[in-house]
Amino acid sequence: MADSTENTASSGLLIRNISDTALWVAVYRARESESPDAIFRDPLAKRLAGERGEQIAKSIEFGERNAWSFLARTYCFDRIIGEQVAQGTEMVINLAAGLDTRPYRMALPASLQWIEVDLPPMLAYKQKILTGETPVCELERVSMDLADVSARRQLFADLGRRAKKALVVTEGLIIYLTRDEVCALGHDLAAQPRFKGWVTDLASPGLLRMLQKNVGEALTQAGSPPKFGPEEGPGFFANCGWPSVEVHSLLKTAARLKRLSFMMRLAALLPESNGRQGSRPWGGVCRLARK
Repeated sequence: MADSTENTASSGLLIRNISDTALWVAVYRARESESPDAIFRDPLAKRLAGERGEQIAKSIEFGERNAWSFLARTYCFDRIIGEQVAQGTEMVINLAAGLDTRPYRMALPASLQWIEVDLPPMLAYKQKILTGETPVCELERVSMDLADVSARRQLFADLGRRAKKALVVTEGLIIYLTRDEVCALGHDLAAQPRFKGWVTDLASPGLLRMLQKNVGEALTQAGSPPKFGPEEGPGFFANCGWPSVEVHSLLKTAARLKRLSFMMRLAALLPESNGRQGSRPWGGVCRLARK
């Protein structure tokens, strides 16, 4: 990943690859952090997003209209991670970690092992921007392409030997995978007995089609079209060894946090539904767990 201030004229594309979406998402964390009633504060997000992050965000009208979904997603992940750590999780494995800064901004025990896995250019960029910052817990970065099945299985086996109770985090990752790829990842994670939990975001088929229509072209040009929105909803994960035990609608969460426009507040009045969504444009955060 190139420096966020790099001139993009050479490529002609604002989103050049999947890593650039991390700049985009960091913008919304930065903006929320500056709000007087911020639901979370990420003092590093603005620096990480950089000028290119703002350019990307401003160029995607759909994202600007639906910034509430990014905020609700961050809030849900924060809450679930915090609760699981309080209940004894002593290792968090963040796959495709992007520009996540939870090891710096959350109240986490110093003894917690936090493992970030992502592509080498992404982690190099992040390391450069965060030089001089000190994480609150034990932070380890692993440069890896998760599409390399052999390498990721070896990593999971190594971490599985080190962990007593691990939580896997995939935020903003699985929507770019196929059904088979998601299930293969699930099986690889389930092969490690000490990987007890997995928290991930999920889109319905209806939301997937909406994303493909509104941002799909930019993401496809960058080589990462959105692909995954299973008809089964959260029940999909049981097929690969991970029953869903907790589901949070992003729309309902954003309503509770008072981050919706008037029209979206009306939509949030619809009955709660955490199962199959069909054509309904639904997004949520799921906690999956095994005994």
